[in-house]
Amino acid sequence: MSIIAKVWIEEDCITCDACQDICPEVFQLTDETSQIVAAVRIDGVFDRNTGGSLLKADFGKEFVDYIKEAAEACPVDIIKFEMVETSAPAAEAEAETAAPIAEFVATVAAAAPVSISAGTSDALTAVFSGDRTLTILFGSQTGNAAGLAEKTAKLAANYELVANAVDMDGYNPASLVGCKRVLIITSTWGEGDMPDNAEDFWQNVNSSSPTLAGVNYSVCAIGDSSYDEFCKAGVDWDQKFSALGATSIQQIQLCDVDFNEPWAAWVKTVLPRIACVDDAGIFHESLVEEMSAYGAGGDDSVSSGDFTPGTVVMDEISVTLELFRYCPSTAQSGWDTISCAVPAHATVEDLLICIQQDVDGSLAFRRGTNGGTPTTGVRVNGRIVLADIARISDLIGASGNLKIEPAPGLPIIRDLIVDLSGYEAARARAEPWMRADPREGVRLLNGAAVATMDASLATELHQKSDILSYQLIQSMSDTSSYDKAYEGPGIHLQQWLRAEDPRCGAEQRKNIISSLNETDGVWAEADLSSIARYGFDGKLAANGLNSARAYLLNASNYGGKHGRLVKWYGRSVKWTGNVNETTLYRQVLGPLGLIGNIFNGISARMLLGFTRNGGPPIRGLQGLLMPPSGIGKIPNMINSKVDAHHEVVSLFNKIDKRF
Repeated sequence: MSIIAKVWIEEDCITCDACQDICPEVFQLTDETSQIVAAVRIDGVFDRNTGGSLLKADFGKEFVDYIKEAAEACPVDIIKFEMVETSAPAAEAEAETAAPIAEFVATVAAAAPVSISAGTSDALTAVFSGDRTLTILFGSQTGNAAGLAEKTAKLAANYELVANAVDMDGYNPASLVGCKRVLIITSTWGEGDMPDNAEDFWQNVNSSSPTLAGVNYSVCAIGDSSYDEFCKAGVDWDQKFSALGATSIQQIQLCDVDFNEPWAAWVKTVLPRIACVDDAGIFHESLVEEMSAYGAGGDDSVSSGDFTPGTVVMDEISVTLELFRYCPSTAQSGWDTISCAVPAHATVEDLLICIQQDVDGSLAFRRGTNGGTPTTGVRVNGRIVLADIARISDLIGASGNLKIEPAPGLPIIRDLIVDLSGYEAARARAEPWMRADPREGVRLLNGAAVATMDASLATELHQKSDILSYQLIQSMSDTSSYDKAYEGPGIHLQQWLRAEDPRCGAEQRKNIISSLNETDGVWAEADLSSIARYGFDGKLAANGLNSARAYLLNASNYGGKHGRLVKWYGRSVKWTGNVNETTLYRQVLGPLGLIGNIFNGISARMLLGFTRNGGPPIRGLQGLLMPPSGIGKIPNMINSKVDAHHEVVSLFNKIDKRF
């Protein structure tokens, strides 16, 4: 049976949408390129998958024909895939619960001999012989645990381990029995719950209770210490594996919201220890020190996970870098131009670090943790991205130019560092954190009520709030630079998402709605399409803010300035069948409005002779006041027939009978 292990999209996509039409479950088109949907991938990332993340087993099997067809239909031949052949009969494969493809790949890879460096002891060489498979199971709600699992897998190669990061979703508990080395990296969701992708696996392990004698394991748990059930999902896994007979190779690591440092400390300790488990599953503790030295290899950058020549997976490309510079002491700004060659897979932060270390040590920028740090936002070739995860290969144009400047809409402190204090102050005023009403039911030790939520609603809320950085959303606004009182889309989106949460208290929801409807609220952003153009996060934010606007319009019964404009625009289109500026202007103002506006705006320009076509002012005034519209000499900015007018009428009737 054939299974597609991974699929990726090379450069030069022409956004023809052929692949999405054939297989939308796997391919999704953006403004610039088609990408591989996060839900079908083990790493849970949404990009072109040039890094080669494996597909989840069920998708690799179910959509094999569709992926092939999409690749054949691609006019520029940039959709590539890798096949895996299995020997299981088709009937047996259908009846058997599919394990992730990653398990199969790991089994094949484990059979390949490892290359041992010279100078190792006979005892360590003996440990390196035989099966060197390491299974890294991750339970991830927002992608953090998945990202750490991928990093851990890469670092494990330094210890001659054949590591494989595996999504808990769809993993067969029976596969644990044959494992000798297992690491678990999991987050905790809500009030001590398992992440969505780990819940079924947790239930299956509890119901089947596999015997795990001979399994060596350790757990890294991610949580939030502000919750009573801190890291509970990880603690549960640690206790469950121990109860099933597995041997803890290293005590559980509990990580707070700033998880990178404790994770790094855990990895530095746990990898050499679990690498000292031999082919028979026996742990050789006396070899841990030698294994640590072997894995470090005298290069600190390898053990810390930094990008080094040894991990280059893409060719070098020549880059002409235009770098924005600003000196606060002289209040002068300018651009540095630097020509260099960098690996295409390097991040923007990697490049900036090299410039700082080798070219100009005074360059200032915010460093991240290689996991999508919210404060590392910059603008690269017009796109607003997080510097610690945005790859140069995805940003550079055909010309080889790379223009890096600070995130827009925020005061510049120095070079690429912007002042986020205004954002933080606005967030503090908005208070988007949860303030639930008192409710009956089960309570925690501190007396707080345990909130419950339908699973489908929880998933919907999570999808709406799947934003990498609200600071980045704040920078996407075209209004912030001109309206200093405007709170910004990053703040308003957090408020609206909180208002949509059913656990939000009635008083808090009322305050949020009132705040969003103020002069500096969601109506202050002139055009949300300016936000939507910035990729997936921008579209998600624009959709959320448009939902807020729609709610406010309905709540006010289409009253007020904004409601009146929407209502009369709808009537204008419905009644006339045309999108017509003059008709709309007259209908919105009404007769009394026109009289009151006689010496302002268009009326004043006409009376004073400033018509757009230079004709007599009286003809322009006649065209504005007397039906039919357009009889005068002022040309309409918009005057076009509405396609499928009957559908428009039906839509407006369905939304509101008054239209």
